[in-house]
Amino acid sequence: MSSLLAAAIVLSGCQSIIDQTYTTDLKPSSNPQIVDTVQKNDPRAAMGAREHPRIVASYGGEYHDAKTERLVARIAGALTAVSENPNQSYRITILNSPAINAFALPGGYLYVTRGLLALANDASEVAAVLSHEMGHVTANHGIERQKREEAEVIASRVVAEVLSSDLAGKQALARGKLRLAAFSRQQELQADVIGVRMLGEAGYDPYAAARFLDSMAAYARFSSVDPETDQSLDFLSSHPNAPQRVELARQHARAFGQEGTVGDRGRDYYLTGIDGLLYGDSPEEGYVRDQTFLHGGLGIRFDVPPGFRIDNKAEAVLATGPDETAIRFDGVEAPENQSLTNYLTSGWVAGLLPNTVQDTTVNGLPAATAKASAERWDFDVTVVRMDKRIFRFLTAVPKGNTTLQATAETLRNSFRKMTPQEAASLKPLRVRVVTAQPGDTITTLSARMMGTDRKLDLFRLINALPTGAAIVPGQRVKIISE
Repeated sequence: MSSLLAAAIVLSGCQSIIDQTYTTDLKPSSNPQIVDTVQKNDPRAAMGAREHPRIVASYGGEYHDAKTERLVARIAGALTAVSENPNQSYRITILNSPAINAFALPGGYLYVTRGLLALANDASEVAAVLSHEMGHVTANHGIERQKREEAEVIASRVVAEVLSSDLAGKQALARGKLRLAAFSRQQELQADVIGVRMLGEAGYDPYAAARFLDSMAAYARFSSVDPETDQSLDFLSSHPNAPQRVELARQHARAFGQEGTVGDRGRDYYLTGIDGLLYGDSPEEGYVRDQTFLHGGLGIRFDVPPGFRIDNKAEAVLATGPDETAIRFDGVEAPENQSLTNYLTSGWVAGLLPNTVQDTTVNGLPAATAKASAERWDFDVTVVRMDKRIFRFLTAVPKGNTTLQATAETLRNSFRKMTPQEAASLKPLRVRVVTAQPGDTITTLSARMMGTDRKLDLFRLINALPTGAAIVPGQRVKIISE
C-alpha cells in the first residue's frame, strides 16, 4: 500500500460550505494533491525514492488488502494531523513480510510489516509505532545518519564456513533482508518523545508505546531458540528495548493523564481491519507446519527431526536443532544433463571430501551425497534433481557429533514430490477474529490455533493476555487458522 497522507495540506485548505442545491457537475480536480506533486523537488523525498524499490523487494513486496490499507491510512492520517511539520507528506507501505518491523526513510517513506500488524492488538499500538517513525522523519534523523546499508547474512555462521561462493547470487542481493543502519540512542529517545506526544494529541492511548514494546519483547522470547542472543525480531534488533526506555515512554505518557483513563485504543475497528490478514509464510515462500516444510508451487515437501525449529527465509529454509545442529535447504536452476556428482565437486562446497561423493536416489528422484569438513564442523551435503532444478540440503554438526548421519537421512528420506491433491489443499494461515461464546475459555479458543505446536503460548501472545487472564462471552480475540 502506498497512500499519501498530507493532512494539513489537504485538510487545512478544505472549507465546509453547505449548499442546499444539489448539482451534478462535480469533477476530479485538475490539480490533485498526489504524492509526486507534493514531494516534487524535495531532495529528501528523492533519497527515499531511490531506496524504496530495494526495501520493498527485500521484504517480499507490498501487501495489498483494501481493508487493511484503509485501517493503516486511518491511523496514519490521525497522526499526520498533529505532526510538528504539517507540510510533510507520507507514503505508507505495508510490507508482505511476517517479520515484525517498521522503519522510515527520508522524505516521509514509512514502512510497516504485516507481521507487526498481526501482533498489535489495537490501533493505538500501531499508532505508537508509526508516530515513532514519523518522529525520525520530522527530526531529519535519516539525513543526519550516514546512509549505509548492509545485506543481512544469508547463511548461518556454520554454513558460511563451508560455502565458498554466494549461493543465492543476484536474487539474494535483491531480496536478502536489509538492515538499515541503526539510529543513535539520542535519536531513538527523541523519536520516542515526539511519538508519544503525537499519540496523545491525536487522541490515542499514549501508553500504547510502552505496552507494545513489552508485547514485542515477549514475542521475541517466544520465537527465539536462544532468547538472549537471537536477533530475528527485526524491530527490536534496530530499536533498542531497554527497560529504562519503556519506563521513559510511560513517563512521557503521564503528561496526558493516568494510565487506563486517557486516550482511545481503537481495538474494535482495528480487529475488524486485520480480520483475514495473511499470517506467517506467504504462498510464494512455502509453508511451515510443525516439523514439515511444504511448497505447493515447487511441489515438494520434507520433514526435519523432532526438536528442530524451521525458519523459512526468502532465500533459504533454515532449521536449528539440539547440540548446535544446523540445516540449510534451497534450490537452484541447473541443466537437466548435468551430472549431480560433477555438480557436487564443482567448487561451491568448501572442504568437500571427494572420496565420499556418490550417486543415489531419493524417493525415486536422482540424487547425490557427499561429506565435507571445515574448521570445527562436519557436514553432509545432499543434492536432488527434480526437472530443471537441483534442491540442496546442507546439514552441519560440531566435529565428533554422532547425529549427522541420522539427521541427514531424515531429511533425505522425507523429501518427495507432493501429490496434486496435497498441493491443492495447502492454504495460507490468516489472522481470524472470533467472538467468544458462553463456555469459551483460553484453552478452548487456543485449541483452534493452527501452524504452531505451542498453541496456548502463541494465543496469549497475539492477544496480549497476561497469566491468569480470563475470557468473557462477547470478547473478540485473534486466532491463527486457515
